[in-house]
Amino acid sequence: MSAAAPDAVGAPLRLDVITIFPDYLRALDLSLIGRAAGEGLIDLRVHDLRGWTRDRHRTVDDTPLGGGAGMVMKPDVWGEALDEVLSLPADAAAARESAAARGRRVLVVPTPSGGVFTQRTAEDLAGADSLVFACGRYEGIDARVPEHYASRGVEVRELSIGDYVLNGGEVAAIVMIEAIARLLPGVLGNPESLVEESHGAAGLLEYPVHTRPTRWRDLEVDPVLLSGDHARIARSRRDQAIARTVSRRPDMITHLDAALLDHEDRATLAALGWATPVGAAHPVPVRIRPATARDAEALADLAARTFPDACEHVIAPESITRHIATNLVPELFSTWAGDERVDLLVAELLAPLPGIRTSGETETTETSGGPNLVGYAAVLREEHDAAGEPPLGIDPRPACVRARPGQVVGELSKVYVDSAMRGSGLTPALISAVTRQAAAHGTSLLWLGTHITNKRAQKAYKRAGFRQVGTRTYNVGGQDAHDVVMTRRTGEGL
Repeated sequence: MSAAAPDAVGAPLRLDVITIFPDYLRALDLSLIGRAAGEGLIDLRVHDLRGWTRDRHRTVDDTPLGGGAGMVMKPDVWGEALDEVLSLPADAAAARESAAARGRRVLVVPTPSGGVFTQRTAEDLAGADSLVFACGRYEGIDARVPEHYASRGVEVRELSIGDYVLNGGEVAAIVMIEAIARLLPGVLGNPESLVEESHGAAGLLEYPVHTRPTRWRDLEVDPVLLSGDHARIARSRRDQAIARTVSRRPDMITHLDAALLDHEDRATLAALGWATPVGAAHPVPVRIRPATARDAEALADLAARTFPDACEHVIAPESITRHIATNLVPELFSTWAGDERVDLLVAELLAPLPGIRTSGETETTETSGGPNLVGYAAVLREEHDAAGEPPLGIDPRPACVRARPGQVVGELSKVYVDSAMRGSGLTPALISAVTRQAAAHGTSLLWLGTHITNKRAQKAYKRAGFRQVGTRTYNVGGQDAHDVVMTRRTGEGL
């Protein structure tokens, strides 16, 4: 069980390091760790393993049993050293009783074959009463040594600081001691430094940091840092931390606690390729891409599932069914995918997610699209082809949508996500992506209609920069529906 660092200054943490190169540990006398030792916040002691040898050559190693390269550190020498440093009785039962009675004492053995040392490990070990680091060399310490002390009731942790091999455990011990000691009360001058740093409780890498001058070698800092608006600064830093983690350590994103992600976190993650489905413990990878004709069947299936969400409480079921059967058919999506006047994007999970019904549960053929489509968006540009026809399925522009001279108008015809993806951040990510693509293809003004009772959608569009300009009446399967009409210029906020 992980233990947090102590929240009050008490007895100093005892740190013993056993090594054949005690001078290696002089680095710990420097900086904050050295100051902490000088102020009595930690009790740091370095021991020379050769002090427990009994031959004139002070031998600490021997050849490996069974053959092989290198040398192995002798268990008898390590046993003498650890018995003394740990103050363990020779009798096994007495040793276990002594270990249990003397607080939490941990024997740490740095080794490339150990478990990975992380910030969580550092937090856990900072809660111990004493730590003993056994720094091996050559091919390592005889494996019976940690086995023996574990049997005597000592908590033994064999730990690696990374997927590489060093010449000895001293460097790893220094790394771990510094990571642990800085968590102790009083070691850092500003305890808030522990809150926002990489690998902290947030599970993210730290955001980029800057100082004066605000312009250096043609590089300027984010103006929000100079705004004095602490809420905006905090949000910007949070977004940058998320973006940096996605870019550099996507493995950390898979472990983010979904319960700790707010709406803006989810939107930022979705824009960067990570969505948080309803009920999911962690974000999952998602891709937003242009649709192809192969997606037509999957898109029709998705449309049939999602369209009722927009109007099922105000439009008769038979009208909804009729509208889907007439308008949201594979042929429509296939045509859109091949029409350069249509920007059609899909969102797909990059791995199946238990509990989410996707298009993969329908028939999949060689001509169908990906099995995990969970959202789509479409912008239809008001342009006529050589035959004088507009894009298939485009709605007449309402009178309340007034374009300036030279503006190219497009209808944001579709933005739908699977019900399992509500609140995942995928909807704003889709709106942003299709708006950018429409702008890149020449569309300068977007309009949309959403049912007057669909407050959830209206709220999402407002956050995306749309503003209400009027209303319209729209026919759904033979039944009139009343829509709110909203617009935005594509160049705003992109």
